[in-house]
Amino acid sequence: MQQAITAYGIDDARASDVDALIDVDCAASTLFAPTGLLSEEALSDHVPAEVLTHAADTGDLFTVRAAEGEPVGFALVSPRGGTLYLDQISVHPDHGRKGLGAALLGRVVDEAKKRKIRRITLSTFRDLPWNGPFYARHGFREIKRNDMAEWMLELERIQAQDLDITKRCFMVRKLGWL
Repeated sequence: MQQAITAYGIDDARASDVDALIDVDCAASTLFAPTGLLSEEALSDHVPAEVLTHAADTGDLFTVRAAEGEPVGFALVSPRGGTLYLDQISVHPDHGRKGLGAALLGRVVDEAKKRKIRRITLSTFRDLPWNGPFYARHGFREIKRNDMAEWMLELERIQAQDLDITKRCFMVRKLGWL
């Protein structure tokens, strides 16, 4: 895995990256088509340009770049409920299975430490191999419904408009460095 990553670099995204990141997001969504977990509308949706631009401006968007500098993946985060919430990791399928998602996740962990945030949270499909099981391999554990914060329940209500939330879960990774 480490050998493959050396052809790439991770840095803070810039507003000028937004169009390329939307292309990455759309390409990554194609991986969900055969699962039946997303509607046709959701499959064609992407993170809005204004959200990505704002995140780039506030330091909440990281990108992985191919050797020639073109963005091929990103991680979008937001501070929520005293945690660093991982809104999304997307890697273009042409660059998949090279450890880039894990490298982006590592960048998110570094960012949480830099901000002195003790927990990273996310919402994901529980059983899809590149979702719940991927995050579990990287130290995340599922949050029991009784332990979910109100902001998580609100996000779940929003997700329920487009997704079968019974197939999803919230997860947390505690950072024990403080």
